Amino acid sequence: MNQNLLEGLNPQQVAAVTHRGPGLLIVAGAGSGKTKVLTHRIAHLLHKKEAWPSQILAITFTNKAASEMRDRVHALLGNVADGMWIKTFHSACLQILRREAELLGHDKNFTVYDTGDTRALIKRLIRESGSDIEGLKPQSVAARISNAKNELKDSQDFYSMIDSTNPKDRAIADIFTRYANELRKNNAFDFDDLIAETVYLFRSFPNIAAQYQKRFRHILVDEYQDTNHAQYSLIRELTKPIADAHNEPDANTGELAGPSAITVVGDSDQSIYAFRGADMRNIAEFAKDFPGSETILLEQNYRSTQNILSAANAVISKNFDRPEKNLWTDSGDGEKIISFTGLDERAEAAYVVDQIAELHDLSVAYRDIAILYRTNALSPSLEAELKSQRIPYQVIGGLKFYERKEIKDALAYLTSIANPRDDEAVRRILNEPSRGIGEKTELKIAELARKEEISFRQALGKTDTLALGPKLTNSLTSFSKLLNDLDAMTVESKIAEVLSAALNLSGYRGALEDSRDPQDEARVDNLDALIGQVFEYQRQNPDATIAEYLADITLAAAADEIDDDSGNVSLMTLHTAKGLEYDVVFLVGLEQGTLPHIRSFDEPGGVAEERRLLYVGMTRARGRLYLTSALQRTLFGSTTAFLPSSFLGDIPPEILKTEGAERASSGFITGGFRGMGSSTPTPSLKPKTEIAGAIREVRDNSSLQLAVGDRIQHSDYGVGTVSSTRGEGPKQVAEVSFDTGATKSLVVKIAPIEKL
Repeated sequence: MNQNLLEGLNPQQVAAVTHRGPGLLIVAGAGSGKTKVLTHRIAHLLHKKEAWPSQILAITFTNKAASEMRDRVHALLGNVADGMWIKTFHSACLQILRREAELLGHDKNFTVYDTGDTRALIKRLIRESGSDIEGLKPQSVAARISNAKNELKDSQDFYSMIDSTNPKDRAIADIFTRYANELRKNNAFDFDDLIAETVYLFRSFPNIAAQYQKRFRHILVDEYQDTNHAQYSLIRELTKPIADAHNEPDANTGELAGPSAITVVGDSDQSIYAFRGADMRNIAEFAKDFPGSETILLEQNYRSTQNILSAANAVISKNFDRPEKNLWTDSGDGEKIISFTGLDERAEAAYVVDQIAELHDLSVAYRDIAILYRTNALSPSLEAELKSQRIPYQVIGGLKFYERKEIKDALAYLTSIANPRDDEAVRRILNEPSRGIGEKTELKIAELARKEEISFRQALGKTDTLALGPKLTNSLTSFSKLLNDLDAMTVESKIAEVLSAALNLSGYRGALEDSRDPQDEARVDNLDALIGQVFEYQRQNPDATIAEYLADITLAAAADEIDDDSGNVSLMTLHTAKGLEYDVVFLVGLEQGTLPHIRSFDEPGGVAEERRLLYVGMTRARGRLYLTSALQRTLFGSTTAFLPSSFLGDIPPEILKTEGAERASSGFITGGFRGMGSSTPTPSLKPKTEIAGAIREVRDNSSLQLAVGDRIQHSDYGVGTVSSTRGEGPKQVAEVSFDTGATKSLVVKIAPIEKL
């Protein structure tokens, strides 16, 4: 154990570690050592015997951050730290709900639905209720329900919030009610419920809240600027004793009934999650919420060079409504920031990948390089160039391992065993692999379950009453017996053994192995990888149940999937990059309309948040930062001209090294393009239309007519499916449900779209 826990800390960090009082706000700039301060503060409290490990609750936003914090405290104190709760918001609430589930009408083995599970259930409810006539799509309905839950609104509250004259809103309200009922019947919570239901638990059962308030004497919250209303309310419930001026000490011990201190760490300059309900007022009003609290500012940066920090400071300083903060470092100026402009996205990608190859030749590891972008639509040209130069890369936040069909199917077998009330899981695997059981049979079983008020799995054992014929009845009886046999295995067998048995005995694995589809070979490999991961999970959690395993993997975030030892260049959005750092960062797509994004011009505070997003991206870089843009991009078949991002003009020119093309006053593009020759002038682009500062080329899709079900690509919103149309010819309007969850009505004639 390190006896001198203050050694190596700067004066502000020492003040943050040693401060004692009811409340402490640590305003931690990017790279200022906030994790070190938090872990040393925890270790200092324990070393000074001011708290037991079990009295400490530290909350983060990702499993990766929680694991890092736990490892650091363990390195400082050894096994003394084992009793602490260092968890994400969702995993902390999950543990509380596991203990108290019966008070909320759930069994302790409840299922946690991830985004895919939620959308699948909502899709079925839309179909069964006939709401698909209104053009409702699972993604958009799920988003409305999620937003309501994050504001602690239930389905009844939602009815009072909607426009009762709007048929779509009424349909969503009805689905919300049905969805809540299905979750309850299935003994399931969705992701948002974990926090919302914990807040409800504390407010409905003050004696339960008091137990946790008394237990956790010190509560520490990381990334406080990213908390939404539900998360903020959870913290307020846990800290009521110190927020309450009338809190009385225990008559026997003299101790407060609840936590003696609340510590939050955050930085309003890094608040980039308004779209998912994050509220900067939570950090701005901390002193009001906790009278007598103190604020400590951490400005010394230990990550980046001064040139990177000066550029980031210059960009963020233009946000007028921010507390004054100026990052600095004593590690030197470092390399100048490279600003490159390409003629188009291919030239930009070629430059980026050429630079990566050169850096790798200079012994920079691929894993220490990241390419960041505002939207995923910018990645294809980069991926194509990386492939062509055979540079290994990983795209973070794409189709996750646990979202693949074969993995979802395998986990549904485990869910059906762990939580027999989960009808959705049983219905998912009813005909996986094929057992000749169709939709009509499934609906008959569901009706039997509803009529007798039993679960779908229980109804499987009574299908001989449905007169389905001997072949179907035998298939259903065999499936029911399989689940019962697997259930019996769980008494003595480990999770991986049960999973292997489920895949083999069901015939699922065999069907893939016998398939002639080359993709099915990869699916078998994925199943083997899943079993390997379960074995590793068992090694680390030898006493975990299947329900606990399923819940833990549901809570994984995109950033948690990053393999630091993969040897790959990482590609990801700026939102995903939050909290990460790399030796070299390429920030691509710095054009007006891309970053800042065109939609931000119409949203209050939108451009300010885009500026914070760029600030976050820039401060991911340790040693080298490249800012790249293109004069034109061909996205989804439409070529669009762009102006450089207005944010680039905020950076002091003396710390920039400019390469590539320039838009010269003479009307020509000049500059040294790699492989193009810099002496030949190229005629300047002549954009036809300027929209909110972003230069756009007007499309003429007069001959394009869309039909329901068509897949299209949009230059801003990405790929989507046409859900309804109205009008014909040049007056046709299509409503499109995009894969991102957004739903937009587009005038087909002029929209920047292409039919796939």
